[in-house]
Amino acid sequence: MQRARGVGRLSAKSDRSQNRIDRLYQEGCARIRLPRVPHGAPLEAVMINTAGGLTGGDRMDWQFEAGEGARMSLTTQACEKTYKAQGEDPAAVSVRLALAENSSMAWLPQETILFDRALLRRTIDVEMAETARLLVVEPLLFGRLAMNETVIRGGFRDRWRIRVGGQLLHAEDTSFGPDIHAQLRRGAIADGNLAMTTVVMIAPEAEGLLDAARRIIGPAGGASFVSPRSSKTGKLLARIVAADSYDLRKRLAPLIRLLNADGGVPKVWTT
Repeated sequence: MQRARGVGRLSAKSDRSQNRIDRLYQEGCARIRLPRVPHGAPLEAVMINTAGGLTGGDRMDWQFEAGEGARMSLTTQACEKTYKAQGEDPAAVSVRLALAENSSMAWLPQETILFDRALLRRTIDVEMAETARLLVVEPLLFGRLAMNETVIRGGFRDRWRIRVGGQLLHAEDTSFGPDIHAQLRRGAIADGNLAMTTVVMIAPEAEGLLDAARRIIGPAGGASFVSPRSSKTGKLLARIVAADSYDLRKRLAPLIRLLNADGGVPKVWTT
């Protein structure tokens, strides 16, 4: 059966306070669009999957690099829909981010939507300098409540590894399936909610934003902070659960504005 393949790569450089393209490569169904931004603003990249979604056997590979002093903001044109897989071969998405000294990167895709019997395997690998700043936001939906969609079975595997100065600072492995419906009903997982997000910020100022982040999240989740003894930076980790994407964004949008002072919420989220 015909499967979608896509590779998108983009690196940015800093040129007299302006953030510019250094290298751009796109192949297959992966496209990267670069809207105009004000002078001095982060380079904004919008990822597009022209296949219109993912299904079993599809492969997407995204790679982004911020050169020394460069600033980047990355998002998607729309939610990434993952449809029912034919067989046992999952769709696979690979994300690799690299941040040089004094650079910053905000990874802000719109929601990944899993439909019933979808299979998705995703990896996110980050290598960053100690003086770099990183914000990663990954929202996830199990069907769309407004469309009366129910996810009964399927599979989702998510693996994150973030290294700062060569040292592992954040690692997590998330797994849903095969009985996703039963898992989401468990109080310790989602308590019946269908939307959730993980937020990771690594920056020297992250600790000072912890209390404000907790006020925004409220009873919908939680946030914590950890700082390695040998590093001047630290990690803020937050998780939010909600009934649907609308309720999730009511918490998530102000949280992004707080943590992403350089660029706020991407415009494509509201267009």
